[in-house]
Amino acid sequence: MQRVLVIGSPGAGKSTLSHQLAKRASLPLFHLDKLHWLPGWIERDRDEARAELSDVLALDRWIIDGNYGSILPMRLARADSVVWLDYPTRICFGRVLKRWWQYRGKARPDMTEGCPERLDLEFLLYVLMFRSAWQHRNAAAMSQFTGTVTRLASPAETSAWLDERASA
Repeated sequence: MQRVLVIGSPGAGKSTLSHQLAKRASLPLFHLDKLHWLPGWIERDRDEARAELSDVLALDRWIIDGNYGSILPMRLARADSVVWLDYPTRICFGRVLKRWWQYRGKARPDMTEGCPERLDLEFLLYVLMFRSAWQHRNAAAMSQFTGTVTRLASPAETSAWLDERASA
């Protein structure tokens, strides 16, 4: 595991897991949200964001967390491993609410400074529909991927998998 993608629903714990993996494997960590958003919730120019991502992908070692489906093929072409947090919607939804409460009014550590945590109906609906909308898309993309795919269905499964990494 030298070039790892961590994907999954908002609230699944992508950033938390990515931090733990990065620390254990001494890999540099990149958050797609930081590449995508400028301060004030302004979307970065698409070509500029792709250029920055290309620079990251050119590195020999990394962990990248986040979804952004339009750039998934670009990331898969360089990754050797994918960790897919495929948790039930109810878990992710509850965690999104908890995250909003914890970071309300300020940017969380994996987000661009100047992008305070926010919660609106559009985002809540996105979270509610995420699993059904992305499950097929991710499965199709993974079927073409030649690296290792680890699909984890619960926080307990993820914790056990992470513990295996520590003892390996």
